[in-house]
Amino acid sequence: MPRSRDAVLSQVLTVAQMRAAEEELIAAGTSVDALMQVAGRGAAEWVRRIAAGGSVTVLCGPGNNGGDGWVIAEALREHGNAVQVIEARPPATGAARKAKALYRGAVVAAGEIAAADVLVDCLFGSGLTRALPDDLHAMVCTLAARHRHRIAIDVPSGIDSDSGAALNDALPDWSLTIALGAWKHAHFAMPSCAQMGALRLVDIGMGSVAGAARLLHKPVIAAPAADSHKYRRGMLGIVAGEMPGAGLLAATAALRAGAGYVKMAARLAPPAVPPELVVTSDLDAMLADGRTSTLLIGPGLGRSDEASRMLARTLHAGRATVVDADALTLLRPDMLAQSPCVLTPHEGEMAALERAFGLSGKGLRRERARALAGSCGAVVVLKGPDTVIAAPSGEVVVEPRAPTWLSVAGTGDVLAGTIASRLATNCRGLEQALRAAEEGLWLHGEAARLCGPAFTAGELARAVQTALKECLE
Repeated sequence: MPRSRDAVLSQVLTVAQMRAAEEELIAAGTSVDALMQVAGRGAAEWVRRIAAGGSVTVLCGPGNNGGDGWVIAEALREHGNAVQVIEARPPATGAARKAKALYRGAVVAAGEIAAADVLVDCLFGSGLTRALPDDLHAMVCTLAARHRHRIAIDVPSGIDSDSGAALNDALPDWSLTIALGAWKHAHFAMPSCAQMGALRLVDIGMGSVAGAARLLHKPVIAAPAADSHKYRRGMLGIVAGEMPGAGLLAATAALRAGAGYVKMAARLAPPAVPPELVVTSDLDAMLADGRTSTLLIGPGLGRSDEASRMLARTLHAGRATVVDADALTLLRPDMLAQSPCVLTPHEGEMAALERAFGLSGKGLRRERARALAGSCGAVVVLKGPDTVIAAPSGEVVVEPRAPTWLSVAGTGDVLAGTIASRLATNCRGLEQALRAAEEGLWLHGEAARLCGPAFTAGELARAVQTALKECLE
């Protein structure tokens, strides 16, 4: 796709934002009927590839998502596919009625459908906020079971587009979900994202939407400049605690993510220290060293009073800092200084931070991350199967689904080390902190893909280098 469209096509929109964007297109002279033709025929191309000449059943609902279905069916019929449409409800919009009128193929009852190759779900798309009626829920589930491949158009029926929540129990899984116009939050939010299969996007010509979240993308990372040396590339100091092995995992990743010098302050000597990692027992000296550009604290820190004092000293050292793991449960508002900071909580640590900062903890994950970022003035990476990044400015970045093999002990330490290493290379402010969080999160997910199944955290940390190679200009 053209580079000029990349930023627009990486937007992740709410239902309200999507409607506003469509209204702008219509106000600019594009009719609803024309938009439906572009969206439907674009989706039909993906359906045709999956069908590979096989038979297709299109399930059409009453709204414009159903109208898209009539367009898809006609486009497939024109290309020679055997197509049949199930009209679950009569069209209720003018555009859907026109789309139906243009269809020249067969319309059948749901009970007449035997096993077929591909089911296309155009019953309800984005905007659904209540459960499917019993008859339509049963129809979707029965038809899904009778088709070898199942494709959902825009958002699978029975899914809340803004939250990703399932509005009905026992909804089917889909082989492919084709987003129309823009990505929706449900495409990347649990639990819905786990049921959507592969994801594809049809461009309908929308413009940029103010305040939209955006999708995490592959970063472009420059090689060190010709006059670089280890300090100019960035010196990262890691503050180890009661379990130095966690800090060692973070250091292993950091050494491979771009920092020029990685140093660890540890009271207890970590096991099997690699020769390229400098280890000291003098935390104060490391914090005072003006060459240290970035600090990481939390992996294996512990939750003792001494750990809390170490956290306070680290945060007041005046360096860009990544705060992870145990340090997040100890963090209090008065500890934060003015230096750029990245917080990397999982769900339990997020709840502790919300209590500490007087936040309600209510709302969607992206809303909670944005609230914490605004309250503490730090970039927040809210980890999980649907990780989101939020900046104090209100900007939100959504990570596409990462390999589920990441659900193993120690991978969070690897992520913290990777983000801290990227921050060490360029740590002039919050904008760079957001960039480091994005780069680190992408490298972490890509390293997992490179590792394949059943890897250890150590193997993941070592794969960060190979992931980095893919990003070099």
